[in-house]
Amino acid sequence: MIQTSEPIEALWVFLKGQVTIHVDRGSGPRKVMEWGAGDISGVLPYSRMRTSPGVAAALEDTEAFELHEKYFPELIRECYHVTAACVHAMIDRARLFTSTDLHDEKMQSLGRLAAGLAHELNNPASAAARSAAALGTHLSESDRAARDLGAAGLDAAQQAAVDALQIPTGAPPPPLSPLEQSDREEAIADWLVDHGADAAAAPVLARGPASIPALDRLATLIDRQTLAIALRYVAAQSEARVLTAEIERAASRVSDLVAAVKRFTYLDQAAVPKPVDVGAGLYDTLAMLGSKAKAKSVSMSLSVHPNLPTVSGFGGELNQVWMNLIDNAIDAAPRQGHVTVTATCENRSIVVRVVDDGPGIPDEIRPRIFDTFFTTKPPGEGTGLGLDIARRLVFRHKGDLDVASEPGRTEFRVTLPPR
Repeated sequence: MIQTSEPIEALWVFLKGQVTIHVDRGSGPRKVMEWGAGDISGVLPYSRMRTSPGVAAALEDTEAFELHEKYFPELIRECYHVTAACVHAMIDRARLFTSTDLHDEKMQSLGRLAAGLAHELNNPASAAARSAAALGTHLSESDRAARDLGAAGLDAAQQAAVDALQIPTGAPPPPLSPLEQSDREEAIADWLVDHGADAAAAPVLARGPASIPALDRLATLIDRQTLAIALRYVAAQSEARVLTAEIERAASRVSDLVAAVKRFTYLDQAAVPKPVDVGAGLYDTLAMLGSKAKAKSVSMSLSVHPNLPTVSGFGGELNQVWMNLIDNAIDAAPRQGHVTVTATCENRSIVVRVVDDGPGIPDEIRPRIFDTFFTTKPPGEGTGLGLDIARRLVFRHKGDLDVASEPGRTEFRVTLPPR
């Protein structure tokens, strides 16, 4: 058995048996490759591999021919066909590991996306459930108050004075500060007590157009007993409308999030290059990561050039790049920190910058941040694949991914050619 990161110094040609290698990239060991009789593994000529990427173990009695790497120069010089076979095996192995790396990183991104989406959906869904539960009670009270008010036989002027106090359907509350709203509620509550009405209606009346002059006008048009009924009706109707508006806003938020996820993943589009709106992808990515930023008290801002050209490529892959870069920026930013994302046109290229105000990347590890499996996160929290995959995907779109870092400012810059 060979353990992860154990040095590998020889080429093996398996004569019989079966050997597998399992790689753990943060979500548990997973079989990546399997070798049997006639297969080649280990260090290969021209390969840069020096340590095992995972745990290799024989599943049965296995025999192999071993050739130490010190004999590779002679092998390359004297055995062209064997060397060619080794190079082909190395290319196939690199292709397989690359595809599994991309799959694992996609699963990691999917996990982050699912966690963020669950948190984002929970807030509006819970708000809608609470408001819907309360709405039933207030509708019943509204029906009773409407019947009582109808029995009072108001004339047109009296009914108009009652209607003037109600919150209009779909209208937002007045833009008042918390202190102004509190003062307004207190004034209306005092008025209600002075006129023998229920002061509990003050908060909902204060959220609408009700004012002391409007209340005084109503009080001059109807008697004290009918006034109490009218105010009970206004409060019940207004509360029902407020709850209805809250349910509508919550449902709209859920709908917006679902639409953002659909755009983010490009689930309904074929896997062929298409024009990609970079700004829309960045907006959707920030929406997906909003809950994580809030949990850390990190503020995020997005600025997109109004005439930003589209990119020809794969929207889902570019969104994976944005997800990795912005997610890392949130991790790097301090509590109460800030992440700035911009997309501009520069020198006939589209340039996306993701900037955080964290401590920066130490000089000693900066050359390694794009290396496969390199991560500074604790075990189980990072695979070391995010930046490596991001760079590969950017290169696939004929772009570049660069980084500049100093204490207090780290910038990842993606440059892409326009369509």
